[in-house]
Amino acid sequence: MKSLFNLLVLTLSLLPSQGWSFMRIQEYQRPASLLSAATVQRQGPMFNDSTQSQSLDGGRMVVREQTTFQTSGHWKPATDVRSDLVMVYGANDRPGETFRQRVQSWRDRGYTTHFMTGIAWGDYQDYFTGKWDGQWHLDEGQKQVDGDTIWHGRLVPYIVPSRNYLRYFKERHIKPVIDAGISAIFLEEPEFWARSGYSEAFKREWQDYYGFPWRPQHESAENTYLSNKLKYHLYYRALDEAFTYAKTYGRERGLDVRCYVPTHSLLNYAQWQIVSPEASLASMENCDGYIAQVWTGTSREPNYYNGVRKERTFETAFLEYGCMYSMVAPTNRRVYFLTDPIEDRARDWQDFRRNYQATFTAQLLYPCNNFFEVMPWPDRIYEGLYRKSLDSDERIRIPRFYSTQMQVMINALNDMPLSANKLSGTQGVSVLMSNSLMFQRSPQPVEGYDDPQLSNFYGLALPLLKRGVPVGIVHLENTGYAETWKDTRVLLMSYSNQKPMSAAENEHIAQWVRNGGQLVYAGRDDDAFQRVYEWWNQGNNHYDSPADHLFSLMGIPPSATAGTYRYGKGSVQLIRQDPKEFVMQQQGDTPLTDAVRTALKVVDYKNDFRLTRGAYELAAVLDEDAVSSAPLTLRGLFIDLFDPQLPVLRQKTILPGEQAFLYNIASVPDPRRPQVLAAASRQYDEQVGPHSFAFISKSPAETTNVMRILLPKKPRRIRVAGSYESSWDKHSHTLWLSFENQPDGVKVEIDYGNR
Repeated sequence: MKSLFNLLVLTLSLLPSQGWSFMRIQEYQRPASLLSAATVQRQGPMFNDSTQSQSLDGGRMVVREQTTFQTSGHWKPATDVRSDLVMVYGANDRPGETFRQRVQSWRDRGYTTHFMTGIAWGDYQDYFTGKWDGQWHLDEGQKQVDGDTIWHGRLVPYIVPSRNYLRYFKERHIKPVIDAGISAIFLEEPEFWARSGYSEAFKREWQDYYGFPWRPQHESAENTYLSNKLKYHLYYRALDEAFTYAKTYGRERGLDVRCYVPTHSLLNYAQWQIVSPEASLASMENCDGYIAQVWTGTSREPNYYNGVRKERTFETAFLEYGCMYSMVAPTNRRVYFLTDPIEDRARDWQDFRRNYQATFTAQLLYPCNNFFEVMPWPDRIYEGLYRKSLDSDERIRIPRFYSTQMQVMINALNDMPLSANKLSGTQGVSVLMSNSLMFQRSPQPVEGYDDPQLSNFYGLALPLLKRGVPVGIVHLENTGYAETWKDTRVLLMSYSNQKPMSAAENEHIAQWVRNGGQLVYAGRDDDAFQRVYEWWNQGNNHYDSPADHLFSLMGIPPSATAGTYRYGKGSVQLIRQDPKEFVMQQQGDTPLTDAVRTALKVVDYKNDFRLTRGAYELAAVLDEDAVSSAPLTLRGLFIDLFDPQLPVLRQKTILPGEQAFLYNIASVPDPRRPQVLAAASRQYDEQVGPHSFAFISKSPAETTNVMRILLPKKPRRIRVAGSYESSWDKHSHTLWLSFENQPDGVKVEIDYGNR
């Protein structure tokens, strides 16, 4: 994440003083001398650990890895988030503190430590200024057409990842981390800006890759496509080399090193005009998965719908998480979903809260994933100064109401179960996307091609999503996996904004249609990128567009007119409009929605989404009146987890444009057992007696704890170290309890015996 805090850290470094939860877990056999040595195996389907993130099982150390966060700092009371893991950012030593000391400060507090750093930028001035090999390398920065370098910070350019840079990176930023006993490495944000591609370093890579001299990308669509394709290749190569080295060197040190890529979604990178390997990494041999870097800053990027350009944070976040989850689902890799209670741009606390709730809800609507990065940069969240309100210039630290609510939410993630439940709405509609979405992006239209706000993608997705259809994503790169197709009945696709990377991808789509798939293809296929020198017009192929190749496989004539065509057990509905026309014009999406209705026969168009995950109830109501403007009312016995006071409700009404996160008290599996149902803290050392319940509650300092505790009877006596407030709700049999948090723990003892 491009955090202002991270930029500040990089700049300052140059100064002279520098209950029950279904979950996937990992099991480690640890050498005595290494805290984080790992031999990964799958465990059984259930694991209950409400007291600690590590425990012994048959002499082996079982480590929960459901939740994590990233920080460049050492442990301190204000940032003791209490997730299972911590990713310590950056391998450099600092004045008065070595990297190993930073790592040890978190280990001393019971955390399993992982490592994160940037692959495309970072605190690597010793490389750029010649301290590493005696030569300056600032010429390896990404440069724009005017010759200006794109900077991430002072003497921190976005990098053209040369082989020399990779040698440095492995020696200085991977090797010492493994030497410190860390066995999970996260290399974030492999980013090459679409507006770059003019440096001497890039020109050298062009000659090596294509075998002919560099061409200025702005001069033609083909040059743009080739330039961005090379950028994609360079960071695929960089990650492949770095991960191969990490795993090889790790084995030499007795470690099973896992390697992950924290990255924005393909959807966001394409919209922000950044090129990255994205979906291709899901099948890279030495890549174990991703962090889906989705947060307010990415999801509030405006898009078009019904002719209106505006922010649609919930809808965009839902598509971003879906984009990331669909990359790993067919390849059985791991993905952590990230949310951020604030964002990089300075806003006010209510703005942060509203958008955080939207992205948080969106991530939980994917019930087959329960790995989470609960926040990045806790220092800036807990200690940063932001506007008190929209109409105030006063800057304050995080308000207590928001820190309490946030901690309730992130502690729920520690207990969030997987679920076989489906998100409400008509299932089986997916949108096709490919890495080549990024290849057609440029700062200005090229040969007449323009795709404002990535509308050729949103034109296929938003009309259905706004009608309550939980649209899925299919990646062209994954079409060769049978698992990719299992939940898709209708595929919405276009080659107006992307192109298939090989003929095989078209062949997989055609085979899916032949087996009964319903394809809706939208596109005029007249953009300049159709004519780039690629596989569909090379060798024995002489197609005017990649779509003509696809159609030929299904017996459809080239440049076919709009209509419906049968192929095998399936069919193709061809719409001769570019998808952007469905959203950039008012009421322009009728051809698409009619086609989906034709394909499915019955479609449940509505204005909300609902999902049950264990005892958690999630809901979102859509605005803009695509179907209805009615609110959604849920009835039951709920704890409102978006309310920092954790009230017990008989009903909850969600208005259009809002979301809800509720704990359903009626869904508790063992209501006679005393238990903490919701809290702005994490509980340890729980002890249940015949008529008593005790635990230790931990959370960051200078925050307020609010909790709901289920008890068989009204408490007779409550003991809390320090002052507290409490009340009893007889209808729900829950105790409301509030006190000040302490990272070292607050002991709570409750007696509820007969009076």
